Amino acid sequence: MRRAALFAVFLLLLGCPGGGTSPRRQVVVYCALDRLFAQPILERFARETGIEVLPKWDTEATKTTGLVQALRSEAERVRCDVFWNNEIAHSVALARDGLLAPYESPSAEDLPAWARDPERRWTGFAARARVILVNTEAVPADALPTSLDDFLDPRWKGRCGIAKPLFGTTATHVAYLFAKNAEAAKRWLAGLRANEVVVCAGNADVKDRVASGELAFGLTDTDDANLALRAKRPVRVVFPGQGPDGEGTLLLPNTVAVLRGAPHPAEARRLVDYLLAPEVERALAASRSAQIPLRPSLPRAPWIPSDLRAAPVDWQAVAAALPAARDFVRREFLRR
Repeated sequence: MRRAALFAVFLLLLGCPGGGTSPRRQVVVYCALDRLFAQPILERFARETGIEVLPKWDTEATKTTGLVQALRSEAERVRCDVFWNNEIAHSVALARDGLLAPYESPSAEDLPAWARDPERRWTGFAARARVILVNTEAVPADALPTSLDDFLDPRWKGRCGIAKPLFGTTATHVAYLFAKNAEAAKRWLAGLRANEVVVCAGNADVKDRVASGELAFGLTDTDDANLALRAKRPVRVVFPGQGPDGEGTLLLPNTVAVLRGAPHPAEARRLVDYLLAPEVERALAASRSAQIPLRPSLPRAPWIPSDLRAAPVDWQAVAAALPAARDFVRREFLRR
């Protein structure tokens, strides 16, 4: 009897099932979406499921790229379960390089086909649009910029800005331009340099400088633009490519994926299911980030056009263009 009691205590100390305890359920998520917007959703998931969420965040200065580098460096010893990316091109590149595991979430059934990897290694949801934020006190209503070419106009020399195009959505935007026409993209970047475009620390920095009047206008995302609108700053949002001859505005969805070799695969799939549910798109749309739901039945911020036309994109080509775009930006655009 004494021996049996000692053995039971031994099992308890080991924490094995026979000791009456169970392993702690947890999921490690690398998240590129701003912590301000993502953390409440992850905390809600933890409360509702009992699964502990261990997040790793990026910084404004190295948006997405820092986390992608970490995932690549950990490929032989995977630490991350779920990658919540705030854009799509790097997710496509990670899938192409074999770092993501296939998973077909039942929550993704009503998302558009273009937002789902044919091999189910990533899924898109809740997009942001690439927009031009304009200071209405610096730019007359009859001189509003309507396209990327307006950043080359000499009258705005030194008075417009973009985020450093090595990181985040700006890097993806430049890769998109390279995928469409590499030579045209190089000429545009050269024109920006000649027109003394201001290179800002990030999209939030672009928003702040336009809102303060330091810049007349700048290229940023709808989530940052929404913060300026909510603060009642003298700004207006222009969606490029919406005219009769325009090709549409670039939409960049969030993407979510399970890592190949994830330490907690069951919990990872549970989190993916949660993030892809309509309730999360609805919450992100209603939050200060004003994300654009990919489900047309869900409401969006009132200042985002209901008939917004999205530019057609070959995301495989954009992912393939990332290295060439990055090399040109470093070698030519950012050279001193």
